[in-house]
Amino acid sequence: MTKKYPVHKGHPIFKSNLAVARKGILNFMTERTKELGDTFLVDFGYAKLNVTSNPNYIRHVLQANHTNYVKNRAYEYMKLGLGNGLVTSDGSFWKKQRRIIQPVFYKKNLENLYLTMVSETETYLEELNQKRGQTVDINQEMMTITANIVTKTLFTSDMPADPKIIYDSMHILQEYIMSLVRFPFMEPLTYINGSRARFKRYLKKMDSLVYTLIEQRRASTQKYPDLLQMLMDVADAETGEQMTNQQLRDELITLFSAGHETSANALSWMWYLLSQNKEVLVKLKKELHKELDGRSLPTFGQLKKLQYTKQVIEEAMRLYPPAWVVGRTAKNEDEVNGYRIPQGAIILCQIYIMHHNGELWENPEKFDPSRFDPDKVKNRPRWNYLPFAAGPRMCIGNHFAMMEMQLLTAALVINFDFELIDNQKIEMDPLITLRPKDGIKMMVK
Repeated sequence: MTKKYPVHKGHPIFKSNLAVARKGILNFMTERTKELGDTFLVDFGYAKLNVTSNPNYIRHVLQANHTNYVKNRAYEYMKLGLGNGLVTSDGSFWKKQRRIIQPVFYKKNLENLYLTMVSETETYLEELNQKRGQTVDINQEMMTITANIVTKTLFTSDMPADPKIIYDSMHILQEYIMSLVRFPFMEPLTYINGSRARFKRYLKKMDSLVYTLIEQRRASTQKYPDLLQMLMDVADAETGEQMTNQQLRDELITLFSAGHETSANALSWMWYLLSQNKEVLVKLKKELHKELDGRSLPTFGQLKKLQYTKQVIEEAMRLYPPAWVVGRTAKNEDEVNGYRIPQGAIILCQIYIMHHNGELWENPEKFDPSRFDPDKVKNRPRWNYLPFAAGPRMCIGNHFAMMEMQLLTAALVINFDFELIDNQKIEMDPLITLRPKDGIKMMVK
């Protein structure tokens, strides 16, 4: 017998929308989960959402019957900025792009890119050393260094303009896109209040820079050890096709966004958690001093020895997953866990809420990296933890991101302490990624 979804009983247009506007979508969904359970229906008037934080339901949508679930309307809005890259594309085009790009992230290429990461990190350590005794926004600091790293791993050649154009533009694009995702019926207003014109202006700046870099590389006879070169050189194993300038642009912007924004936010939340859990920081320092053998930066080979460092990052991403929600739309009618999923249903897989579920995690609000001891990971259902999503569309750059975060964690813990400034309100801002709303102020020591 088909089960009925618990339904949020607020007014389908006014009460629900006002609650979301006032409390934010993540807080709203968290409260509804406490009220209705891990799977329920929300009717916003303009859209009905099947909301779930149940691992079996999520596994069905993202893996077991993934061909029935395509990117939802939110990804169509994301295409306005990212284009038709791996994150936003679907169907045969996505499969071909994934097939072409996958070899770029093989171990040998990652090892070469790691050298660039180390060089950028060394430069950043010198800059941060000048800020000892000063108060900084750690989120802005992490945005800066991850943007520098991903810019240099994408384009090793000299930039024709300030790379800050890209990450400033990405922030503007995110704000605009998320405003459309949350309130699509307000889109006509964006033509009046200037937000669409602002979006277009920043998009044009970013595109101009990226297309200039692509054209310069096309004209060059020199080969560069970066992702742009790898993407230009790689060909589809089945057809022999290489990427057009438009495809290169879309994948470069997608990789920039994913490789910089997600890592920066994960690291920012990690520093916040470490500042409040000194015993974890002590254990982390102990591992780094032991394994790095007097070095201030780990070699590529040493990364695999930094097990506790990896666990600290993984636990931070459990509590504050950068990709906090995954959306899909059902192509055809389906059923999972006894619930009917009608054709066209919008599914919201709530990763953040699942990571905080007391039935899946003991004492879920506690920051405890020991949860990721290898033996505990083996005995835990894999679908309880999805920081990089899962299934065929799992983040292609997950190893790149972990490598980057381990390097930066080790480098900064060895060289600095970060002390949380008192009397500040730390809030989550669930845009496309989960960032601290007004940053996190910390003293550099």
